[in-house]
Amino acid sequence: MNKQKVTEITSSYDAWLMTTLQDKEQAAAYLQVALDEYQMDSNVEALLLALRQVTEAQGGIGKLSRKTHLNRESLYRTLSSHGNPKLQTMGILLKGLGFQLSISCHS
Repeated sequence: MNKQKVTEITSSYDAWLMTTLQDKEQAAAYLQVALDEYQMDSNVEALLLALRQVTEAQGGIGKLSRKTHLNRESLYRTLSSHGNPKLQTMGILLKGLGFQLSISCHS
């Protein structure tokens, strides 16, 4: 497979993902899977990637910044692959995206 083909496939997937994550229910399911996987492997980078992707699909950092009253630079740092957001910040980000934290019994 050549580089152009890989780029085409990747671009198609990215476009599909952004379209899919514009739907709140799909975005919520995507974030839930990312959170579930984080609880299994503690890979915060994957969880933050999912949050970045949902943020982008839901209107971007600028829109989230306006809704949460957090500055853009802080949001970029928080959602970077090296970010380590506090629980309070995660709650604010999720609320700004239209979601909430919850706890359920795991059987």
